[in-house]
Amino acid sequence: MSATYGEWASPIDAATAASHDGRPDDLGLVGAELWWTAPRPAEGGRRALVRRRPDGTEECPLPAPWNVRNRVMEYGGTPWGGAVVGGEPLVVFTHQADQRLYAFHPDRPGEQPYPLSPVSAVGGGLRWAEPVVHVERGEVWAVLEEFTGEGAADLRRLHAAVPLDGSAAEDRAAVREMGPVEHRFVTGLRLSPDGGRAAWIGWDHPRMPWDGTELRVADVRGDGTLGPARTLVGGPEESVAQVEWAADGTLFAATDRTGWWNLHRVDPESGEAVNLCPREEEFAGPMWRIGLRWFAQVEGGPIAVLHGVGAQRLGILDPGSGELTQPSGHWTEWTPTLAVAGGQVVGVAASARSAHEIVHAPAVPTARVAALTALHHDAVDPAYLPEPEARVFTGPDGRDVHAHVYPPRNPEQSDHGAAGPAPYAIWVHGGPTSRTQMVYDLEVAYFTSRGIGVAEVNYGGSTGYGRAYRNRLREQWGVVEVEDCVAVAEGLVAEGAADPARLAIRGGSAGGWTSAAALTTVSTFACGAISYPILDLAGWSPAGGETHDFEAWYLESLIGPHLEVPERYHDRSPVHRSDQVTVPFLLMQGLDDPICPPVQCDRFLAALAGRDLPHAYLAFPGESHGFRRLDTLVTCLEAELSLYGQVFGFRPPGVPVLDLTP
Repeated sequence: MSATYGEWASPIDAATAASHDGRPDDLGLVGAELWWTAPRPAEGGRRALVRRRPDGTEECPLPAPWNVRNRVMEYGGTPWGGAVVGGEPLVVFTHQADQRLYAFHPDRPGEQPYPLSPVSAVGGGLRWAEPVVHVERGEVWAVLEEFTGEGAADLRRLHAAVPLDGSAAEDRAAVREMGPVEHRFVTGLRLSPDGGRAAWIGWDHPRMPWDGTELRVADVRGDGTLGPARTLVGGPEESVAQVEWAADGTLFAATDRTGWWNLHRVDPESGEAVNLCPREEEFAGPMWRIGLRWFAQVEGGPIAVLHGVGAQRLGILDPGSGELTQPSGHWTEWTPTLAVAGGQVVGVAASARSAHEIVHAPAVPTARVAALTALHHDAVDPAYLPEPEARVFTGPDGRDVHAHVYPPRNPEQSDHGAAGPAPYAIWVHGGPTSRTQMVYDLEVAYFTSRGIGVAEVNYGGSTGYGRAYRNRLREQWGVVEVEDCVAVAEGLVAEGAADPARLAIRGGSAGGWTSAAALTTVSTFACGAISYPILDLAGWSPAGGETHDFEAWYLESLIGPHLEVPERYHDRSPVHRSDQVTVPFLLMQGLDDPICPPVQCDRFLAALAGRDLPHAYLAFPGESHGFRRLDTLVTCLEAELSLYGQVFGFRPPGVPVLDLTP
C-alpha cells in the first residue's frame, strides 16, 4: 500500500542533504601537488583549501576560520595561486573576512599565513582575485578591485602586483599598478610563453560578459608594467569567455562570434581568428566569476575542452586537425575548473548518480576518465535517489523549453503510481543567464524520496544552447521564463505525472524573481518558496542603486533601458503586483546580502501588510547571497517541506511546522 505523497519515510534528512551542499572548485597545481577549494557547511560555510600530495594523501593546511574566498565582482574569482620557491611550496590566497592577500609555506611547521596586501579604510577596501606567483620578480600579480569612496564611480579594477616579502601589507603605495584603468571589468593576465606579452579580457557597462567582451593584448615592459593595449577580437555583440596562450605564441580564445562559444586560434598581431572546431555546441559559458577555465592546452599538444549542448563533457581536441575525441567514463557534467599536470587533465565532474568529484584522464584520444578523489562519498542508499531525464517541452509559439525531470522515487513506495499524479515543484535556476546541471543532488533527493517530484527548467535565456536561446530573455525577463516554467508544469500535468492542484515553484536570486513573478501573474502554482530575490526592479536598476556594480546595468538588457521604459520596471515588479498573490509562500533572505539586499523583501512584505494571506519570512543574520551555513540550509529545507505539506495536505514526519500565520 502506497503512503501519501510527501509522507514517505526517507533516510535523506535535511542535515544529510545540507552537509553535502557545494562542490570542489578552483583546481590548480603547486609543483607536482594538486590543490583546490572545498565547501565546509558545518564550519560556518567557509571554503577550505585542500592539498593532495603525490602519494595521494590529502590534508587541509588552513584550519578554520581561514576562508579562501573573495568578493571581486561580489561573486568572486579564483582565490589562490602557488609556486615552488626555493624548493618548497608557497601558496597565496584571499581571505573572505578581510579580503586581503596572504601567503604561507605549508611545509614549515607552525608558520602562520602573513598578509601581502594592505587594508583600506575607504569604502569596500581592496579586493583581489586570480593571484599568480611570479618567482623571478618576487611578486604576486592579480586583479585588484579598489573602492576609493562610497559612490558607484569610486570603484576601479586593474592589474596590480604586491611583493612576496609582505612589504605592501601596511602600505598602499607599495602596491604596484601595472597599467592604466581602461575597462570597468578585467580578468587576470595571461603571459605569453616568452613572458613578453600579456593577454586578458575586458568589458564595460552596460554589457554583461556574456553579451560582449574584448580580448586585449599588450607588451610587458622590463619594469613589469603593461604597454599600450590593443583589442584583437570581441565587441558589443561578441563574448570572449576565456583566453590562453598557445605554446607557439598564438592565442586560444573561446568566443561566440558564430552564435556558439567555439574555440578559436587568434593571431596576436593581426587578430585573425580561426575556428578550431566549428560546431553548434558551447565550448565555454557565462563568466560569473573571473578565472573560470573551460579549456587548457596540454604541453603544447592537444587541448582539453569542455563542450556540449546543455551538459558539457570533457573532450580532447587536436588543434591542428580539429578532431575532437571523447574520453570514456560515466561523468556527464564538468565544471569550468580544468587543470593540466604533465600529460594528465584534471577536473571536477559529476553525473546523475555520482556527486561532484575530482577526476583525471590522459590527454589522448583513447583516454578513460577515472576518479582521483571524492568530496561526497556515498551518503545514502542509491535506491532513494531519483532517476532524472533530460526533456524538451513545448512552450508558447512552439518554442523548445529544456528541463530536467526528477520523478518521485523510494524503494518502499514502488507502487506509488496507484496514488495518482504526484505533487511537483518547479525549480528555477539563478542568473538568469546561467544553467542548471542534471547531477547528483541530495537537496533534490530530499524531496523526491518523500514523494514530491522536481522539474528543473533551463528556460529561454539560459546558457548552454547558443546565443539565440539566451537572447530570448532580452527585455522579456519576467515574461518568457515564467511562460517556460508554466509550460513544463502543464506538460507534466498533461502527461499524468503531476497533480495540477499540487504544483509549487521555487528559486533563489533570479530564480526567486521568477518564482515571485509567477505568483503575481499566473494561477498555475499553489505555493512558492522564494530565496534572496529581486522584487523591485526600480531599486535594482542603475538609478535605484540597490545592487552591486557587476549587475548594476544587467536590467538594461533583461528589461530595457530604464530611462526609456520606466513603466515596464514598475509593472513587472512583484512589489507592485502584491495584490495578485493569492497563494501561500515562504520568503527566505540573508541579511548580509549585497546583491539582492533585504530591503527588497521588506518592501514586498510591507505591500502585503493587512492582507489575510498565509506566508512566512525567514531572515538569516550573517548569510549573504546564497546560503552556506549548515544550520541555515537545514532550516530552509525543512521550512520548504512544511510549506508543501500544509498546502498539499500531508504531514511530513519529523519536520517542524512552519508558521504561516498571515
